[in-house]
Amino acid sequence: MRSDGKHERSKPLRFLARRRPGALERSELRPRASHRVLVAAFEGWNDAGEAASYAATFLARSWGAIPVAEIDAEEYFDFTEVRPETSIVDGAIRKIVWPTTTFSLASAPSGERMTRDVILLRGPEPQLRWKSYCESIISFCHRFGVESVLCLGAYLSEVTHSHPVPISGSSGDERLEVRDGVSPSLYEGPTGIVGVLGAALTRSGISNASVWASVPCYSLPVSAKAALALVNTATRLLGRSVDTTGLAKEAADYERRMDELVREDENVAAYVARITEMEDQIGSEPSTEGLAEEIERYLRDGRSG
Repeated sequence: MRSDGKHERSKPLRFLARRRPGALERSELRPRASHRVLVAAFEGWNDAGEAASYAATFLARSWGAIPVAEIDAEEYFDFTEVRPETSIVDGAIRKIVWPTTTFSLASAPSGERMTRDVILLRGPEPQLRWKSYCESIISFCHRFGVESVLCLGAYLSEVTHSHPVPISGSSGDERLEVRDGVSPSLYEGPTGIVGVLGAALTRSGISNASVWASVPCYSLPVSAKAALALVNTATRLLGRSVDTTGLAKEAADYERRMDELVREDENVAAYVARITEMEDQIGSEPSTEGLAEEIERYLRDGRSG
């Protein structure tokens, strides 16, 4: 409480102290000659089959990303909707884990001058104050050399699990249509934090794009296959490699379990047969290869172009 008796609001964007294991000094986050790229994924509405959040977590773990900052949950979450979790530590002390948004730095491998640092942003979709929440992300980007942002998303769609995962891409930056020949998304309707963040980034002058995986409406809770498709797309766009052997095995196991689900549930089997017939009649979804190439060039060039 301040001296005048009023409560002082905490700063939503908090940098992790050096004493926290694995945390970095702010000096280690200073912008370098080549700009950083931020990859964002949010749990919830934008995360069908948990594909986007699973992909981002896989990248963070594979690249040894170190937490560097977080957005305080107090300002943006309704804790009756996204509840904190409690756990017992050392048999007695009870610990509360809050639904925090975390920035983690995956530094470029030493000796690879053309590879950029990647900052991974992960957390639940907030319930409150989306505009302020996006401003906290933009503030981080401006202060620490992030000049382009790639958002990962996943949505439920009438696709089948046995086909390759359709990946679509879009950008909220109108300059793409003129400069790179990439048309912005034609979707109209309710949107999530990914759409709101993309619009806010564009207004602030930060180049951004999003890639989305289509997940079957009858999918099991965690679609490792869709996560693998997002990982493969993101790493190609970023020009940075990652070993996907383990995730590919998880994707194969997911497909086997989906086959079992179809065999055991006649309603699901009938639905899959109908979707398969539709796919055979109209063909696969339009290729996004050209769009991905344009997004790749846009993220590579950033605003320097």
